[in-house]
Amino acid sequence: MKQKVGSYRDLTVLLLFRSLCHKVFLVHRFLLNDHMIFLLSSFLVYDGPMLASTGDNCCNPLSMGAIKKMVEEEVPGIYVLSLMIGKTITQDTESGFFMDVNEQVAFACNKLAQDPKLKAGYNAMGFSQGAQFLRAVAQRCPNPPMKTLISVGGQHQGVYGLPRCPGESSHICDWIRKKLNSGAYTDAIQKHLVQAQYWHDPLNDDLYKQHSLFLADINQERVVNETYKKNLMSLEKFVMVKFLNDSIVDPVVSEWFGFFKTGQAEETETLQESALYKEDRLGLAEMDKAGKLVFLSTDGDHLQFDRKWFNAKLLPYIR
Repeated sequence: MKQKVGSYRDLTVLLLFRSLCHKVFLVHRFLLNDHMIFLLSSFLVYDGPMLASTGDNCCNPLSMGAIKKMVEEEVPGIYVLSLMIGKTITQDTESGFFMDVNEQVAFACNKLAQDPKLKAGYNAMGFSQGAQFLRAVAQRCPNPPMKTLISVGGQHQGVYGLPRCPGESSHICDWIRKKLNSGAYTDAIQKHLVQAQYWHDPLNDDLYKQHSLFLADINQERVVNETYKKNLMSLEKFVMVKFLNDSIVDPVVSEWFGFFKTGQAEETETLQESALYKEDRLGLAEMDKAGKLVFLSTDGDHLQFDRKWFNAKLLPYIR
């Protein structure tokens, strides 16, 4: 039976999600060039370099602008275009909270297709939630072709946790998780709250598969879309970066396409142990055997890295 929406319960959960989002979730952005497209999304304000801050937008010189400038300095002659989602910076920021992710992906695909400088193909790098959004672009929009996808702290199996949660045994965490999940999969919240669209509840797997409008679709949870599989397998490389001391993404193995084992929220499994990999619904097993999957890790909290590490570990995949 389809869940009813618009109830007091829905409103309560939406407000709770919004409270969390305004504290820790930021908007995603695109930077386009003839070699690369960036889709960036950060969670927290850090003192370190190259990280977005609360209320970020397409043109912030301390975050998006800094990334753009750094890449231009390291790759001379590169074409970089900052793409605003919406008509104003305010709309640009709000879209990362409340615009349907599927609509955002379609918007991005349209812009990519219209840019003549990208027609020969491009490499892509997504930060945090931007990584899974870019993967959707790769799976749904093969023209122009994406060559390499670099995921920096992306959550490819979604999240089922709270930022800086005081431990898995905390009754508070368990209570809030239940409150979130009680309405996370209603139509109203799925359609209008970005972070709910990659909320993945391992305790209610059927509910997640049936009602998740974005993540369940791109992860082939309901049906296998052979076009999605074919398009993703066309990548030359799929690079995934995990932050070993990540206190934001739960479970952190989602950054390497792992997740909690179904039916509980304590024990995790790797990508290679998952049904997604064993059934090869996305072609990841075949890509792995062909050497197309690259798993990188770094010390530090979510999106904490310096320019030296970025240049040494990631730039070789986009030069």
